[in-house]
Amino acid sequence: MPGKTGTAPGRKTAADKLSSLLLGAHMSIAGGPSKALERGRSIGCTAIQIFVKNNMQWFAKPFAETELEAYWKHSDRPKLVFGHASYLINPAANNPEFRDKSIRALSDELIRADQLGLPFLVLHPGAHMGDGEEAGFARIVSSLDAVFALSPQGKCRIALEITAGQGTSLGHTFEHLATIIELSKFQERLTTCLDTAHLFEAGFDISTPEGFWNVIRMFDRIIGRDRLAAWHLNDSKTPLGSRVDRHEHIGKGKIGLAPFCEIMRSEEFSALPKILETPKKEDLKEDVVNLGILTGLLA
Repeated sequence: MPGKTGTAPGRKTAADKLSSLLLGAHMSIAGGPSKALERGRSIGCTAIQIFVKNNMQWFAKPFAETELEAYWKHSDRPKLVFGHASYLINPAANNPEFRDKSIRALSDELIRADQLGLPFLVLHPGAHMGDGEEAGFARIVSSLDAVFALSPQGKCRIALEITAGQGTSLGHTFEHLATIIELSKFQERLTTCLDTAHLFEAGFDISTPEGFWNVIRMFDRIIGRDRLAAWHLNDSKTPLGSRVDRHEHIGKGKIGLAPFCEIMRSEEFSALPKILETPKKEDLKEDVVNLGILTGLLA
């Protein structure tokens, strides 16, 4: 029997869902990590993603004590903050020098992530550079195991992100991600992140509710829902199966609103952070518009 508001007892209203959301966008840490918290909260983010250093540099100076203090004492923090590894890092690199640099850089980023208390760091699995999938997987697993061995007491996990499959990139199927996890000596420190644009571009048709849930059931069967740590919410500029990674604003690309409706409305994903990686300028107006569209889907 409907309650006075027309909502069945025990069922969350749109307002209830909005108040408990983990929703936001990737935020710059220019000026220090506390600035990312400020930027996120300025537009109402309850969760944000950050780089733990300049994304275009391999290494960075250690955080200053003043930076860490400002970060931890910030009075208006999002509910959840997690990280994204530098795009320079390629655990599957076939060049020994490049691979060694990737291992050292990722190890350093995990240390920085632990200093910020981040639960996980999203990572693109890597590209085999023409050597084939089997060789690529072997190098990825070896690299990640080496990274984890360097920080046996580390708490931050790595969330392997589904990729669009551009070039020789690995990670564009659930089987790819499952293989990396299964071969690793440190399975407990590996989880995953699903990106709507990458899924679509890799050939997963999530453009209808039925198609979306078919993909989720496939993920559950091959990897398992307990390995899903976060969503990246991005529309795609390129068509289904294009294998070209190009993000677009929500509802303005080739995917449409269907999967975003399912992700926003389903209680199955209520505890997972949902993060925008859509194009924007420093004033964050595009983020405000996209967040408004997503929250509007709760109505």
